[in-house]
Amino acid sequence: MNMSVEDRFSAALHNTARMWRLALDRRLRDLGVSQAGWLSIAYIAKTQGPLSQGELANLVQVEAATMVSTIDRLEKAGLVLRVASESDRRVKHVVLTPAGEVLYGKVRTRADEMRRDILGHIEPEKLAMTADILENIQAFIEKT
Repeated sequence: MNMSVEDRFSAALHNTARMWRLALDRRLRDLGVSQAGWLSIAYIAKTQGPLSQGELANLVQVEAATMVSTIDRLEKAGLVLRVASESDRRVKHVVLTPAGEVLYGKVRTRADEMRRDILGHIEPEKLAMTADILENIQAFIEKT
């Protein structure tokens, strides 16, 4: 089959992103947290300042109702807490518990190991160029 470079790029981007998530899921499976769960924990840990349930849903790219269910599960597991906003009591911020922070450390360690395993053989210059291209595409999509 003779594919255009655009078709090859689109297919490679889609397949690589999917394979990356599945590979990380496999590495995190024994931690007992779903993809939405570990993504949520990672975003909460990385965000400076309070993060509302709605903001978290946007970052994880799921519907608000899905995020509510995810937070319910994480809260039941003792990994996060919902805290009322000081400025608007209707808004609930999501924060990590000490157990959530420990889990994030494990997620981060395994994600870093996987990233090194997968990307370690690629020349840093090529990796930087690829990151620039992907960031450019993201910025273009966000504008449209």
